[in-house]
Amino acid sequence: MENINERDPDCLFCQWIREGAALETQGTVVAFNDGNPVTDGHLLVMPMRHTIDCFSMTREEIRDSLMIIRTLSEKIREIDSSVTGFNIGMNVGESAGQTVFHAHIHLIPRRNHDCNNPRGGVRGVIDGKRCYLSGTD
Repeated sequence: MENINERDPDCLFCQWIREGAALETQGTVVAFNDGNPVTDGHLLVMPMRHTIDCFSMTREEIRDSLMIIRTLSEKIREIDSSVTGFNIGMNVGESAGQTVFHAHIHLIPRRNHDCNNPRGGVRGVIDGKRCYLSGTD
């Protein structure tokens, strides 16, 4: 296993981890409120160890991330009955929109009618690709 105490002194998320303000911890990962939430309850899940993106995460970090996401989604639904779905995603690399180079997963609670047309979900990251007439999600 990688050393979960490895930190980058210049990394914002490593700073959050050092400050100990996590909402939830699961093994090798922690969860925080997103600093610029897309919706109420938008959370970030990240390894405690500084690692650049999901492709450098260990199997244990990936497993713990999925476990904490499941736990958090259940807790969110328990306290907020307006939540009817979630977007779960990662930006990997600058061209994909990654701005903090510490692996992290967005857990974004969704509610009915929180946008004009949710069809297409993550396809909307490319202009003109969100809406489509047929196919699979």
